[in-house]
Amino acid sequence: MYIHLLSVQAIHLRLIHLVLLNILEGVRHSSESSKYRIYQASSSEMFGKVVESPQNEQTPFYPRSVYGVSKVASHWLVKNYRESYGIYACSGILFNHESPRRGETFVTRKITRAAVRISIGTQEQVYLGNLDAKRDWGHAGDFVDGMWRMLQQEKPEDFVLATGVTTTIREFAERAFAEVGITLGWSGRGVDEVGRDTKTGNTVVSVDPTYFRPTEVDLLIGDATKARKKLGWKPTLDLQQMIEEMIASDLEEALKDQYLQSGGFKTNVVNED
Repeated sequence: MYIHLLSVQAIHLRLIHLVLLNILEGVRHSSESSKYRIYQASSSEMFGKVVESPQNEQTPFYPRSVYGVSKVASHWLVKNYRESYGIYACSGILFNHESPRRGETFVTRKITRAAVRISIGTQEQVYLGNLDAKRDWGHAGDFVDGMWRMLQQEKPEDFVLATGVTTTIREFAERAFAEVGITLGWSGRGVDEVGRDTKTGNTVVSVDPTYFRPTEVDLLIGDATKARKKLGWKPTLDLQQMIEEMIASDLEEALKDQYLQSGGFKTNVVNED
């Protein structure tokens, strides 16, 4: 297990930082370097243990994970190559951005996917980590629009993209379950806290310490003032609309799996029962 964890951290550093370095070097030595425009995905995870709220382009970084550290390194690498070699390279400091395409292991998709499967009876409950962690969640489509706008500017600059609204994982779960007709009632504290379906009394959300971070990022909320002023960018979908879209997509998928399973077919579904 220890060796496996080390390999995951090494992958973070290699994929996030070293690949970017190779791209920047390739553009730098190209005879047509002025033709290239590079967008680099920085992350709100760079702020980590935040020193101020909300966080903007001038907020000091304090990463709390290897992923966050590698993102900080990449962010400064872009800035260095931009200033040293005149390369058109910019970084988007993106806060959490979600959609139905989000990977199933990410907490938002994990919750919406579990909510629909619990509602149709193919899953019993979902296990989560820190329910009180707060994140600034926006829709991925809006953020891609912001990335495109960054690359249309005459001069490359770095921008924060965020909604400016922060929500706990607990509230996200409440909203997601409400979309499928389940009202959550909470009881217990800490690792013993559970969320129950108020109609049936069944436990549908439990806390699992396995999902606690060694160094937690408690609060992230972004200030996208610069992007609004210079890029004309602003979110078009709010949190509730995003959750509704994710629930609808996950419900369609869950019903397909249920139909196939009822016919004796196997599907690649792993439930947290």
